[in-house]
Amino acid sequence: MTQREDRRRFASRPGNAESWVKASAAPPAGRANADGFTARLTIDITPALRGRIKIEAFQRGITVADMLRDLLSRTFSDTDGGTP
Repeated sequence: MTQREDRRRFASRPGNAESWVKASAAPPAGRANADGFTARLTIDITPALRGRIKIEAFQRGITVADMLRDLLSRTFSDTDGGTP
């Protein structure tokens, strides 16, 4: 019988948080688009809050993603001194 290779764990904890955040600064090869590189962010919210967010985005005529990107970019602007 052949022996299995040791498998890496799904994800390891970063040793240095700042270098871990900066690691995704450059887009992967072949994945350029008009808006530049984007990274996915997952958060847990209640179903009621999700519903309110979706309704607000619909009423504004924009997507939830666009609305939240705008909110986050205004809240965490580049001018506040902290850049990832």
